[in-house]
Amino acid sequence: MPEKDKIRVMLVDDHAVVRSGLAAFILAYNDLELVGEASSGQEAIDVCERNKPDVILMDMVMPGMDGAEATGLIRHQCPRVQVIALTSFKEQDLVEGAIKAGAISYLLKDVSADELAEAIRAAAAGTSTLAPEAAQALIEATRKPETRPGSDLTDREREVLSLMIEGMHNKQIASALVVSVSTVKFHVSSILAKLGASSRTEAVSYALKNNMLD
Repeated sequence: MPEKDKIRVMLVDDHAVVRSGLAAFILAYNDLELVGEASSGQEAIDVCERNKPDVILMDMVMPGMDGAEATGLIRHQCPRVQVIALTSFKEQDLVEGAIKAGAISYLLKDVSADELAEAIRAAAAGTSTLAPEAAQALIEATRKPETRPGSDLTDREREVLSLMIEGMHNKQIASALVVSVSTVKFHVSSILAKLGASSRTEAVSYALKNNMLD
């Protein structure tokens, strides 16, 4: 297959041995090309912007910025890039978090090489692939009773909200959390959406009224 037709794949995992195994896997397929690796969520954002992959294989559980947060930021900044959550965990909250963040697929690391290759091809074409366990988790999620607004805030979003309550603006929050201002803006937008608020003031007011951070 001509080089220009290859699917550009990027790997994100905090374990070097996992990245090494996945890199060897990609080399075995003529239509796949490894264009970048990252060992953390923040590094993934930087490498993605620089190397422009078509598909990212994203670990979900990593120190610091986790896979769901990185996925959301990447999808926000580079919407053309498709993200496949590739993890050892099948807990419902992880599956929900990945899909809500914009991952097109959710697979477990015991998937076969051919199945993973097919999932990468499908993702590049805009088609989802879900491990049976992930599909079941999403089905169960639809059966859960409705919860109050904000119950689905991530740990990082709760951190940002607490700093908003202290009166910090985006630059101050970015400095406090050692992230970029664009990252803070993304989290603030997500917080407003989850709280059903139209402004920062309304979001802070709701959080205080409902003792969300107690």
